[in-house]
Amino acid sequence: MTVAAPEKPKGKRGRPRKGEEPPVKEVRRIERQVGQSLAAMLADLPKHCARGVKRNAKGYTETWTGYKLHLDVADGGIPISCVLTAASVHDSQVAIPLATMTAARVTSLYDVMDSAYDDPMIRSHSQSLGHVPLIDVNPRANKELKQELETEAKRRQLLGHKLAEEVRYNQRTTAERANARIKDEFGGRNVRVRGNAKVMCHLMFGTLVLTIDQLLRFVT
Repeated sequence: MTVAAPEKPKGKRGRPRKGEEPPVKEVRRIERQVGQSLAAMLADLPKHCARGVKRNAKGYTETWTGYKLHLDVADGGIPISCVLTAASVHDSQVAIPLATMTAARVTSLYDVMDSAYDDPMIRSHSQSLGHVPLIDVNPRANKELKQELETEAKRRQLLGHKLAEEVRYNQRTTAERANARIKDEFGGRNVRVRGNAKVMCHLMFGTLVLTIDQLLRFVT
């Protein structure tokens, strides 16, 4: 059975009238996660079937109905932690729970993430775990910052200089390959079961096979 997400009450647009109390700003999920336990963080994430939207590497918008598997992958393409949420959940909202799960299982030095995870709360949590956050800067609507980043990248390319952080950041493609293999080789693209628990079980079989395959590559 599909459970619809609760609708948020709509507030009045514009500035409040004289004498009216300004609307209370809702605390973001990432801000709540900072003071929560791992169990509370996972319980707060939506897990219903929903519509997901993303832009692919070619710049085209893709949509799908279902769920989203969030993976935390170590060097060598080995999955360490994973969380299944509704397809509409933004990747950044699962960063802190995933980092907390992984820190309890392995010892790592860096947290490498793309610009979707550019949030001060995520950076602060990574540092609290004793890690170095290597997160691509997201200029968002700041055109000056975007221009500055592009200019700086061109200068370094002209000089043939790469920062140590930039070299380490390139390892992030390992996670992209792991996601692609689960979708294309291990049944993650089209799931024929319903419900969060069944979908998670289906995807875990694929993730288990991927993990074994990557470990065997080190042996051979």
